Amino acid sequence: MTLWTAGEIAAATYGVASADFAVDGVAFDSREVGANDLFVALTGESTDGHRFVDQAFAQGATGAIVSADTAHPGVRVADTFAALGDLGRAARARMTGTVIGVTGSVGKTSAKEALFAALDRSLPGAVHRSVKSYNNHTGVPLSLARMPRDTKVGVFEMGMNHAGELSALTQLVRPHIAIVTAIAPAHTAFFADESAIADAKGEIFRGLEPGGVAIVPYDSPHRDRLIAAAAPSAARTVTFGLDKGADVRAIEAMRLPSGGSFVTAKLGNRELSFTLSQPGMHWVSNALAVLAAVDAAGADLARAGLALAEMGGLAGRGARFLAPAAGGDMLVIDESYNANPASMRATLAVLAEEPGRHIALLGEMRELGDASADYHADLAGPILAARVETALLVGEAMTPLAQALEGRVEVMHVADAATALGRLKDLARAGDALLVKGSNGVGLSRVVAGLASAGASRSRDGEHDRGSQGGGT
Repeated sequence: MTLWTAGEIAAATYGVASADFAVDGVAFDSREVGANDLFVALTGESTDGHRFVDQAFAQGATGAIVSADTAHPGVRVADTFAALGDLGRAARARMTGTVIGVTGSVGKTSAKEALFAALDRSLPGAVHRSVKSYNNHTGVPLSLARMPRDTKVGVFEMGMNHAGELSALTQLVRPHIAIVTAIAPAHTAFFADESAIADAKGEIFRGLEPGGVAIVPYDSPHRDRLIAAAAPSAARTVTFGLDKGADVRAIEAMRLPSGGSFVTAKLGNRELSFTLSQPGMHWVSNALAVLAAVDAAGADLARAGLALAEMGGLAGRGARFLAPAAGGDMLVIDESYNANPASMRATLAVLAEEPGRHIALLGEMRELGDASADYHADLAGPILAARVETALLVGEAMTPLAQALEGRVEVMHVADAATALGRLKDLARAGDALLVKGSNGVGLSRVVAGLASAGASRSRDGEHDRGSQGGGT
């Protein structure tokens, strides 16, 4: 089914179409354009998308949104960024199904992917979600604009690093169900304290549709603050967590030999037992939030449980693979996408459960403001609890942690990701478990890519391939 026609795009964006065309997808990054896509030529501080219009059409685009003359079929508008937002609003307006919004300091992308998998099990092919971490002022309207017209459930991730940003995004998404996964120190350079972060995350409830449901973490110290934020807009608030007071709670969570968990959840007077493929109690919490949303959407809980059992790890957020090391293979736990104090602690707890020697490759945590040194030094306890033998630390902000660990574990403190990869090649041995985690700007994903490439190369050369292992955060 056609996603957009030229006439629909022009009507939505208050633009003028130069020709008739139809598109099946939308992109604003020319590198992502595929066959029959609409290319939105955004103009930013560092680049102008109009420079890449020819490239987009060479890659298969059939239409474009532009604010300058082009020889290609397109819709001319005054402002391409505003037009992207208008197209997102039009997609939301024509959608007659259920919309779910997800935010939180940690776990929002993982919860969004798990929720998509759980709902797709009941409604195969009829569930749409944000891709990657497209959760900001450009990613959210793009994700909306990509939503097929016959979508029955849409799941959208929303992020922020300043107060007021979620208010704008949630008015675009207008969710029927809104989830806050957790509140934790993140972007603290821009907030007075953690309560201010909770207030900013609570903005998601302002966009709830009439009759909407708010889903909040019961175990959070900011629970009551979030419930109060939801009260003016939500018809109902549902809590999730491990405490017996939560509406959706885990009454049992046992670690399995595979690394995941066997969970029995209670939802009111109902119980659901399921296997969760991802390791760690933070994933148990994610799963409870997912079940609360599935239930609020009226979807099948049993099928959701099956989907949670089958989920693999997400790249940068818990994916696992084997990489070559001296004498054989080592396990790599890829948490390289981003980091804050809470997610660092959670993933170090997962590392603690793995057999073998433990190596932690940790990049500095950014945007933590004046408390950055304390947040980094405080990771010493979780590192010791995880039985880490070697801590490979990347970035200047890791200096307080290196000092806190001195004499307690082997510490290697390096300036950048490339140096860390070189050290790993000399350090790693067969049977090691390596956790890779840090703020996205540190670039540890390049370390993961290098390790994965080495493993793939060896496999192609005919050596024994022990396969991959599921995981997640």
